[in-house]
Amino acid sequence: MKAKLAAFFTLVLMVVAPVSAQDALPEVNSQDPYKMVEQVGNRTFERIKSSKQEIAANPEILRDIMDQELLPYIDYQYSAFKVLGKYFDMKKTDRETLIEYIRVFRQYLVTSYADALSYYDDQEVLFSPPQDFDGDKTVTVRALIRDGQRPDIKVAFKVRKKDKEWKAYDMVAEGISMLQNEIKQYEPVMRTEGIEKVIELMRERIAKPIELKSLDGSTREASE
Repeated sequence: MKAKLAAFFTLVLMVVAPVSAQDALPEVNSQDPYKMVEQVGNRTFERIKSSKQEIAANPEILRDIMDQELLPYIDYQYSAFKVLGKYFDMKKTDRETLIEYIRVFRQYLVTSYADALSYYDDQEVLFSPPQDFDGDKTVTVRALIRDGQRPDIKVAFKVRKKDKEWKAYDMVAEGISMLQNEIKQYEPVMRTEGIEKVIELMRERIAKPIELKSLDGSTREASE
């Protein structure tokens, strides 16, 4: 079973590998989970800040930023199968469907992160200091989003060691796990209607436009 799983993940990586040689990303320290999260986080927030006018005119740009800056450092294959929950049986699902699910889930994750970070509007982001992670397989890297006018927003990135590198697999905002929310939403669908219905619902979510939001949850005008 392990050999089959490894072979499947190799196939998935060949199909959905997001970065080509000429588009190689600036070096990130993926050997240290704290430095990796801080470097990727700062670069992502800086990209959003520097693209503020473009995003205001077209919020869909947030998808591009998430895809280019964040997704290469997220273990989305791991998250994809966690979302399907205990009712998913890989042996009963054909390869083409699995590959399509990974493709759709990756787009879905880009959309989810773009939506989650659509409230960012030049707030200060403070990452927690590094801690000893020797021997750990999973680490939680915490951060605060602060704008001086409202209470701080507590954010945490959960990361796991994969092939000697650290990759994120979940984001928790104010105690609410994005991954656990997705599991609660899609595991019952997987149990009653199968993976094809999960794919259909994710496509519907992907098709919805990204809207800019304020920290209080209200929608900001695109022209703002």
